[in-house]
Amino acid sequence: MQRRRLFRSLTRGAAALAWQQVFGLAAQAQVPDAERWAAPSEEVFSLGVASGEPRPESVVLWTRLAPRPLQADGGMPARAVPVRWEVALDERFRRVVQQGDVTAAPASAHAVHVEVEGLSPGQTYHYRFEAGGQHSAVGRTRTAPADTDRPQRLSMALSSCQHYEAGLFVAHREMAQADIDLVLFVGDYTYETEAQAFLRVRKHLHVFPDDELQYTLDDYRQHHAGYKLDPDLRANHAAHPWLLVWDDHEVLNGYTGDVAPDVPDPVQFLRLRTLAYRAYFEHMPVSPRRAPNGPLMRMHDRYRWGQLADLWTVDGRQFRDGPVCHGWHAPAGGGALWRCAAAEAPGRTMLGRAQADWLAAGLATSTADWKFIAGPTQVSPGVIRAPGGPLIYADGWDAFPAARRRLMNAIAQPRVPDVVCLGGDVHRHVAANLRLDPRDPKSPIVASEFVGTSVTSKGMSELLTSWMKASNPDLLHLRSDERGYLRLDVTPEQVMAEFRGTPHPVREGAQLHTQARYVVQRGVPGPRKV
Repeated sequence: MQRRRLFRSLTRGAAALAWQQVFGLAAQAQVPDAERWAAPSEEVFSLGVASGEPRPESVVLWTRLAPRPLQADGGMPARAVPVRWEVALDERFRRVVQQGDVTAAPASAHAVHVEVEGLSPGQTYHYRFEAGGQHSAVGRTRTAPADTDRPQRLSMALSSCQHYEAGLFVAHREMAQADIDLVLFVGDYTYETEAQAFLRVRKHLHVFPDDELQYTLDDYRQHHAGYKLDPDLRANHAAHPWLLVWDDHEVLNGYTGDVAPDVPDPVQFLRLRTLAYRAYFEHMPVSPRRAPNGPLMRMHDRYRWGQLADLWTVDGRQFRDGPVCHGWHAPAGGGALWRCAAAEAPGRTMLGRAQADWLAAGLATSTADWKFIAGPTQVSPGVIRAPGGPLIYADGWDAFPAARRRLMNAIAQPRVPDVVCLGGDVHRHVAANLRLDPRDPKSPIVASEFVGTSVTSKGMSELLTSWMKASNPDLLHLRSDERGYLRLDVTPEQVMAEFRGTPHPVREGAQLHTQARYVVQRGVPGPRKV
């Protein structure tokens, strides 16, 4: 079924019902003026602080008041509470440049999003919050350079797939201490699933009910809070501004558009997606302008780092067409496809028509030295050659070959050189060529790709990894055996990718090492090992 629009398969009434089941017909009442509030003895800012979406003159600041974070209400009263925020040039706040007051309301789990404007480009700032007589930890953030500036460096850390139970967040510990400009997280921030017992290093602090239809807003909120209680994750949020892409596990494993494998009814699923999107917004350093409207929330956007780089974050879940070749071909929403003609349909879309057109137009007009496309999964082919035809990953770009050709055609235009695709999801480090026709080894290379392995989630077996490598000569580097992240150092002349890893499972005291380094030279698409 084609889903170019979110509610293609639903009537307006059904879509409204999905929202009403969560919020009711009436809009939320106006929050009354916040009264003075004395904090309890517990730490109010238990979930830390975070910043995100750095632009030349603005940045988003986030926190949530939760003295008892694993309770449904966070241990907060059922009324609005005043919160003070400050931004300074020094961590002792002797040179405060901006400050203000905001209200933390129970309807938003007492979360706070402040989009601070009027800042200076390319500047490091420190920030903090105050509520009930308590101060938060001090966070550090940075604005992007002015659009007309020509910076000589951009350093990013790319990470994804952090199943809490599958290992400790040692990668975040290292990223927090690194000299980088921003963290780019490309999906699966939380996992609603439990890890298999033999792979489990620790237990989720909140566990979802066995039946997806019983999931509540409190479940999603408490689950996010459990992740934020990890000290290494909190440290990485406090140390750097983040840009965010989501994938499926933030809602339900394997969901695509308005369906999920275990909740095939769109009305029931959109109710769950409404809950999940709302809790995601409440716990992430994203602009207040992204506040979800029922089951809709815009995540894709464009960011500039002066004339050095343009970066597009793309949403590969919300507008994606549903799974094909159910039954023995593949489990719905996942697994491997074999001889699946339906996947070849020319109209199938990964990003949705509007988002794909927006991305193509942005690429065509960009004058930046480098163009980065950050999505939730691997773009380059990862097929496994088998007797009778290749096996393809049903939950990635291989299952959307027509949509991938359209993306490659947009990249291959004469005015769009030096494109690098960035992704996660597949729990492996990848450096790859991207060809105009990704399935034709004689087609010209038009772009480069780097995929970062998971923070903790287990990768493929060595056997399958070797088989995949042999089946895809454009996969220049492929390692599924280690967990970690990818560091990217960008200059006007090149992009250097450093794959950081440590053996699975990640335990206390684990040390990361450099698995490999690859570089892309300006004007020469395709990574090269160094």
